[in-house]
Amino acid sequence: SLSLPLTAVSPASMFLGFALTQCVSFVVHGFQVKYSTDPANPTKSAKAMGRDLRVHFKNTRETAFALRKMSLNKAKRYLEDVLAHKQAIPFRRYCRGVGRTAQVKNRQPNGQGRWPAKSAKFVLDLLKNAESNAEVKGLDVDALYISHIQVNQAQKQRRRTYRAHGRINRKFVETLASS
Repeated sequence: SLSLPLTAVSPASMFLGFALTQCVSFVVHGFQVKYSTDPANPTKSAKAMGRDLRVHFKNTRETAFALRKMSLNKAKRYLEDVLAHKQAIPFRRYCRGVGRTAQVKNRQPNGQGRWPAKSAKFVLDLLKNAESNAEVKGLDVDALYISHIQVNQAQKQRRRTYRAHGRINRKFVETLASS
């Protein structure tokens, strides 16, 4: 799940809060959903968020972590380079079995990295959404940077169990709590 807040003032105090979360900060069907953090100056920020996206959590977490404190334009160029395999995303936390590549040497000492295309595409779409939200608010897009970015795991999808003779049944999970 992804979300993004953006802000613009003078270049010294520009703010792009990018929060990758499962919530949305507007009224949907009569209930208010919140971001995990609020920008210091909401009038100079813009947000965007995705919810329950069909993308790997671990790859998206590493992609988001690589974009922290980047300017908006630099982050968009970086993700486009990742999609073109010109730059790699460094893997820091979820890096078991991840190979090394020379493209990561200047960003991380162990050199482990990958090119998570689907995660990069989803985050790039979110950045573009946040940019358009900033333009609607009248903010200077060139001065924005990512001040906050966060990835939360999405809801579990329904499962199926495969039966004999080509049948498929739903898998039921049941819990019982007693006092």
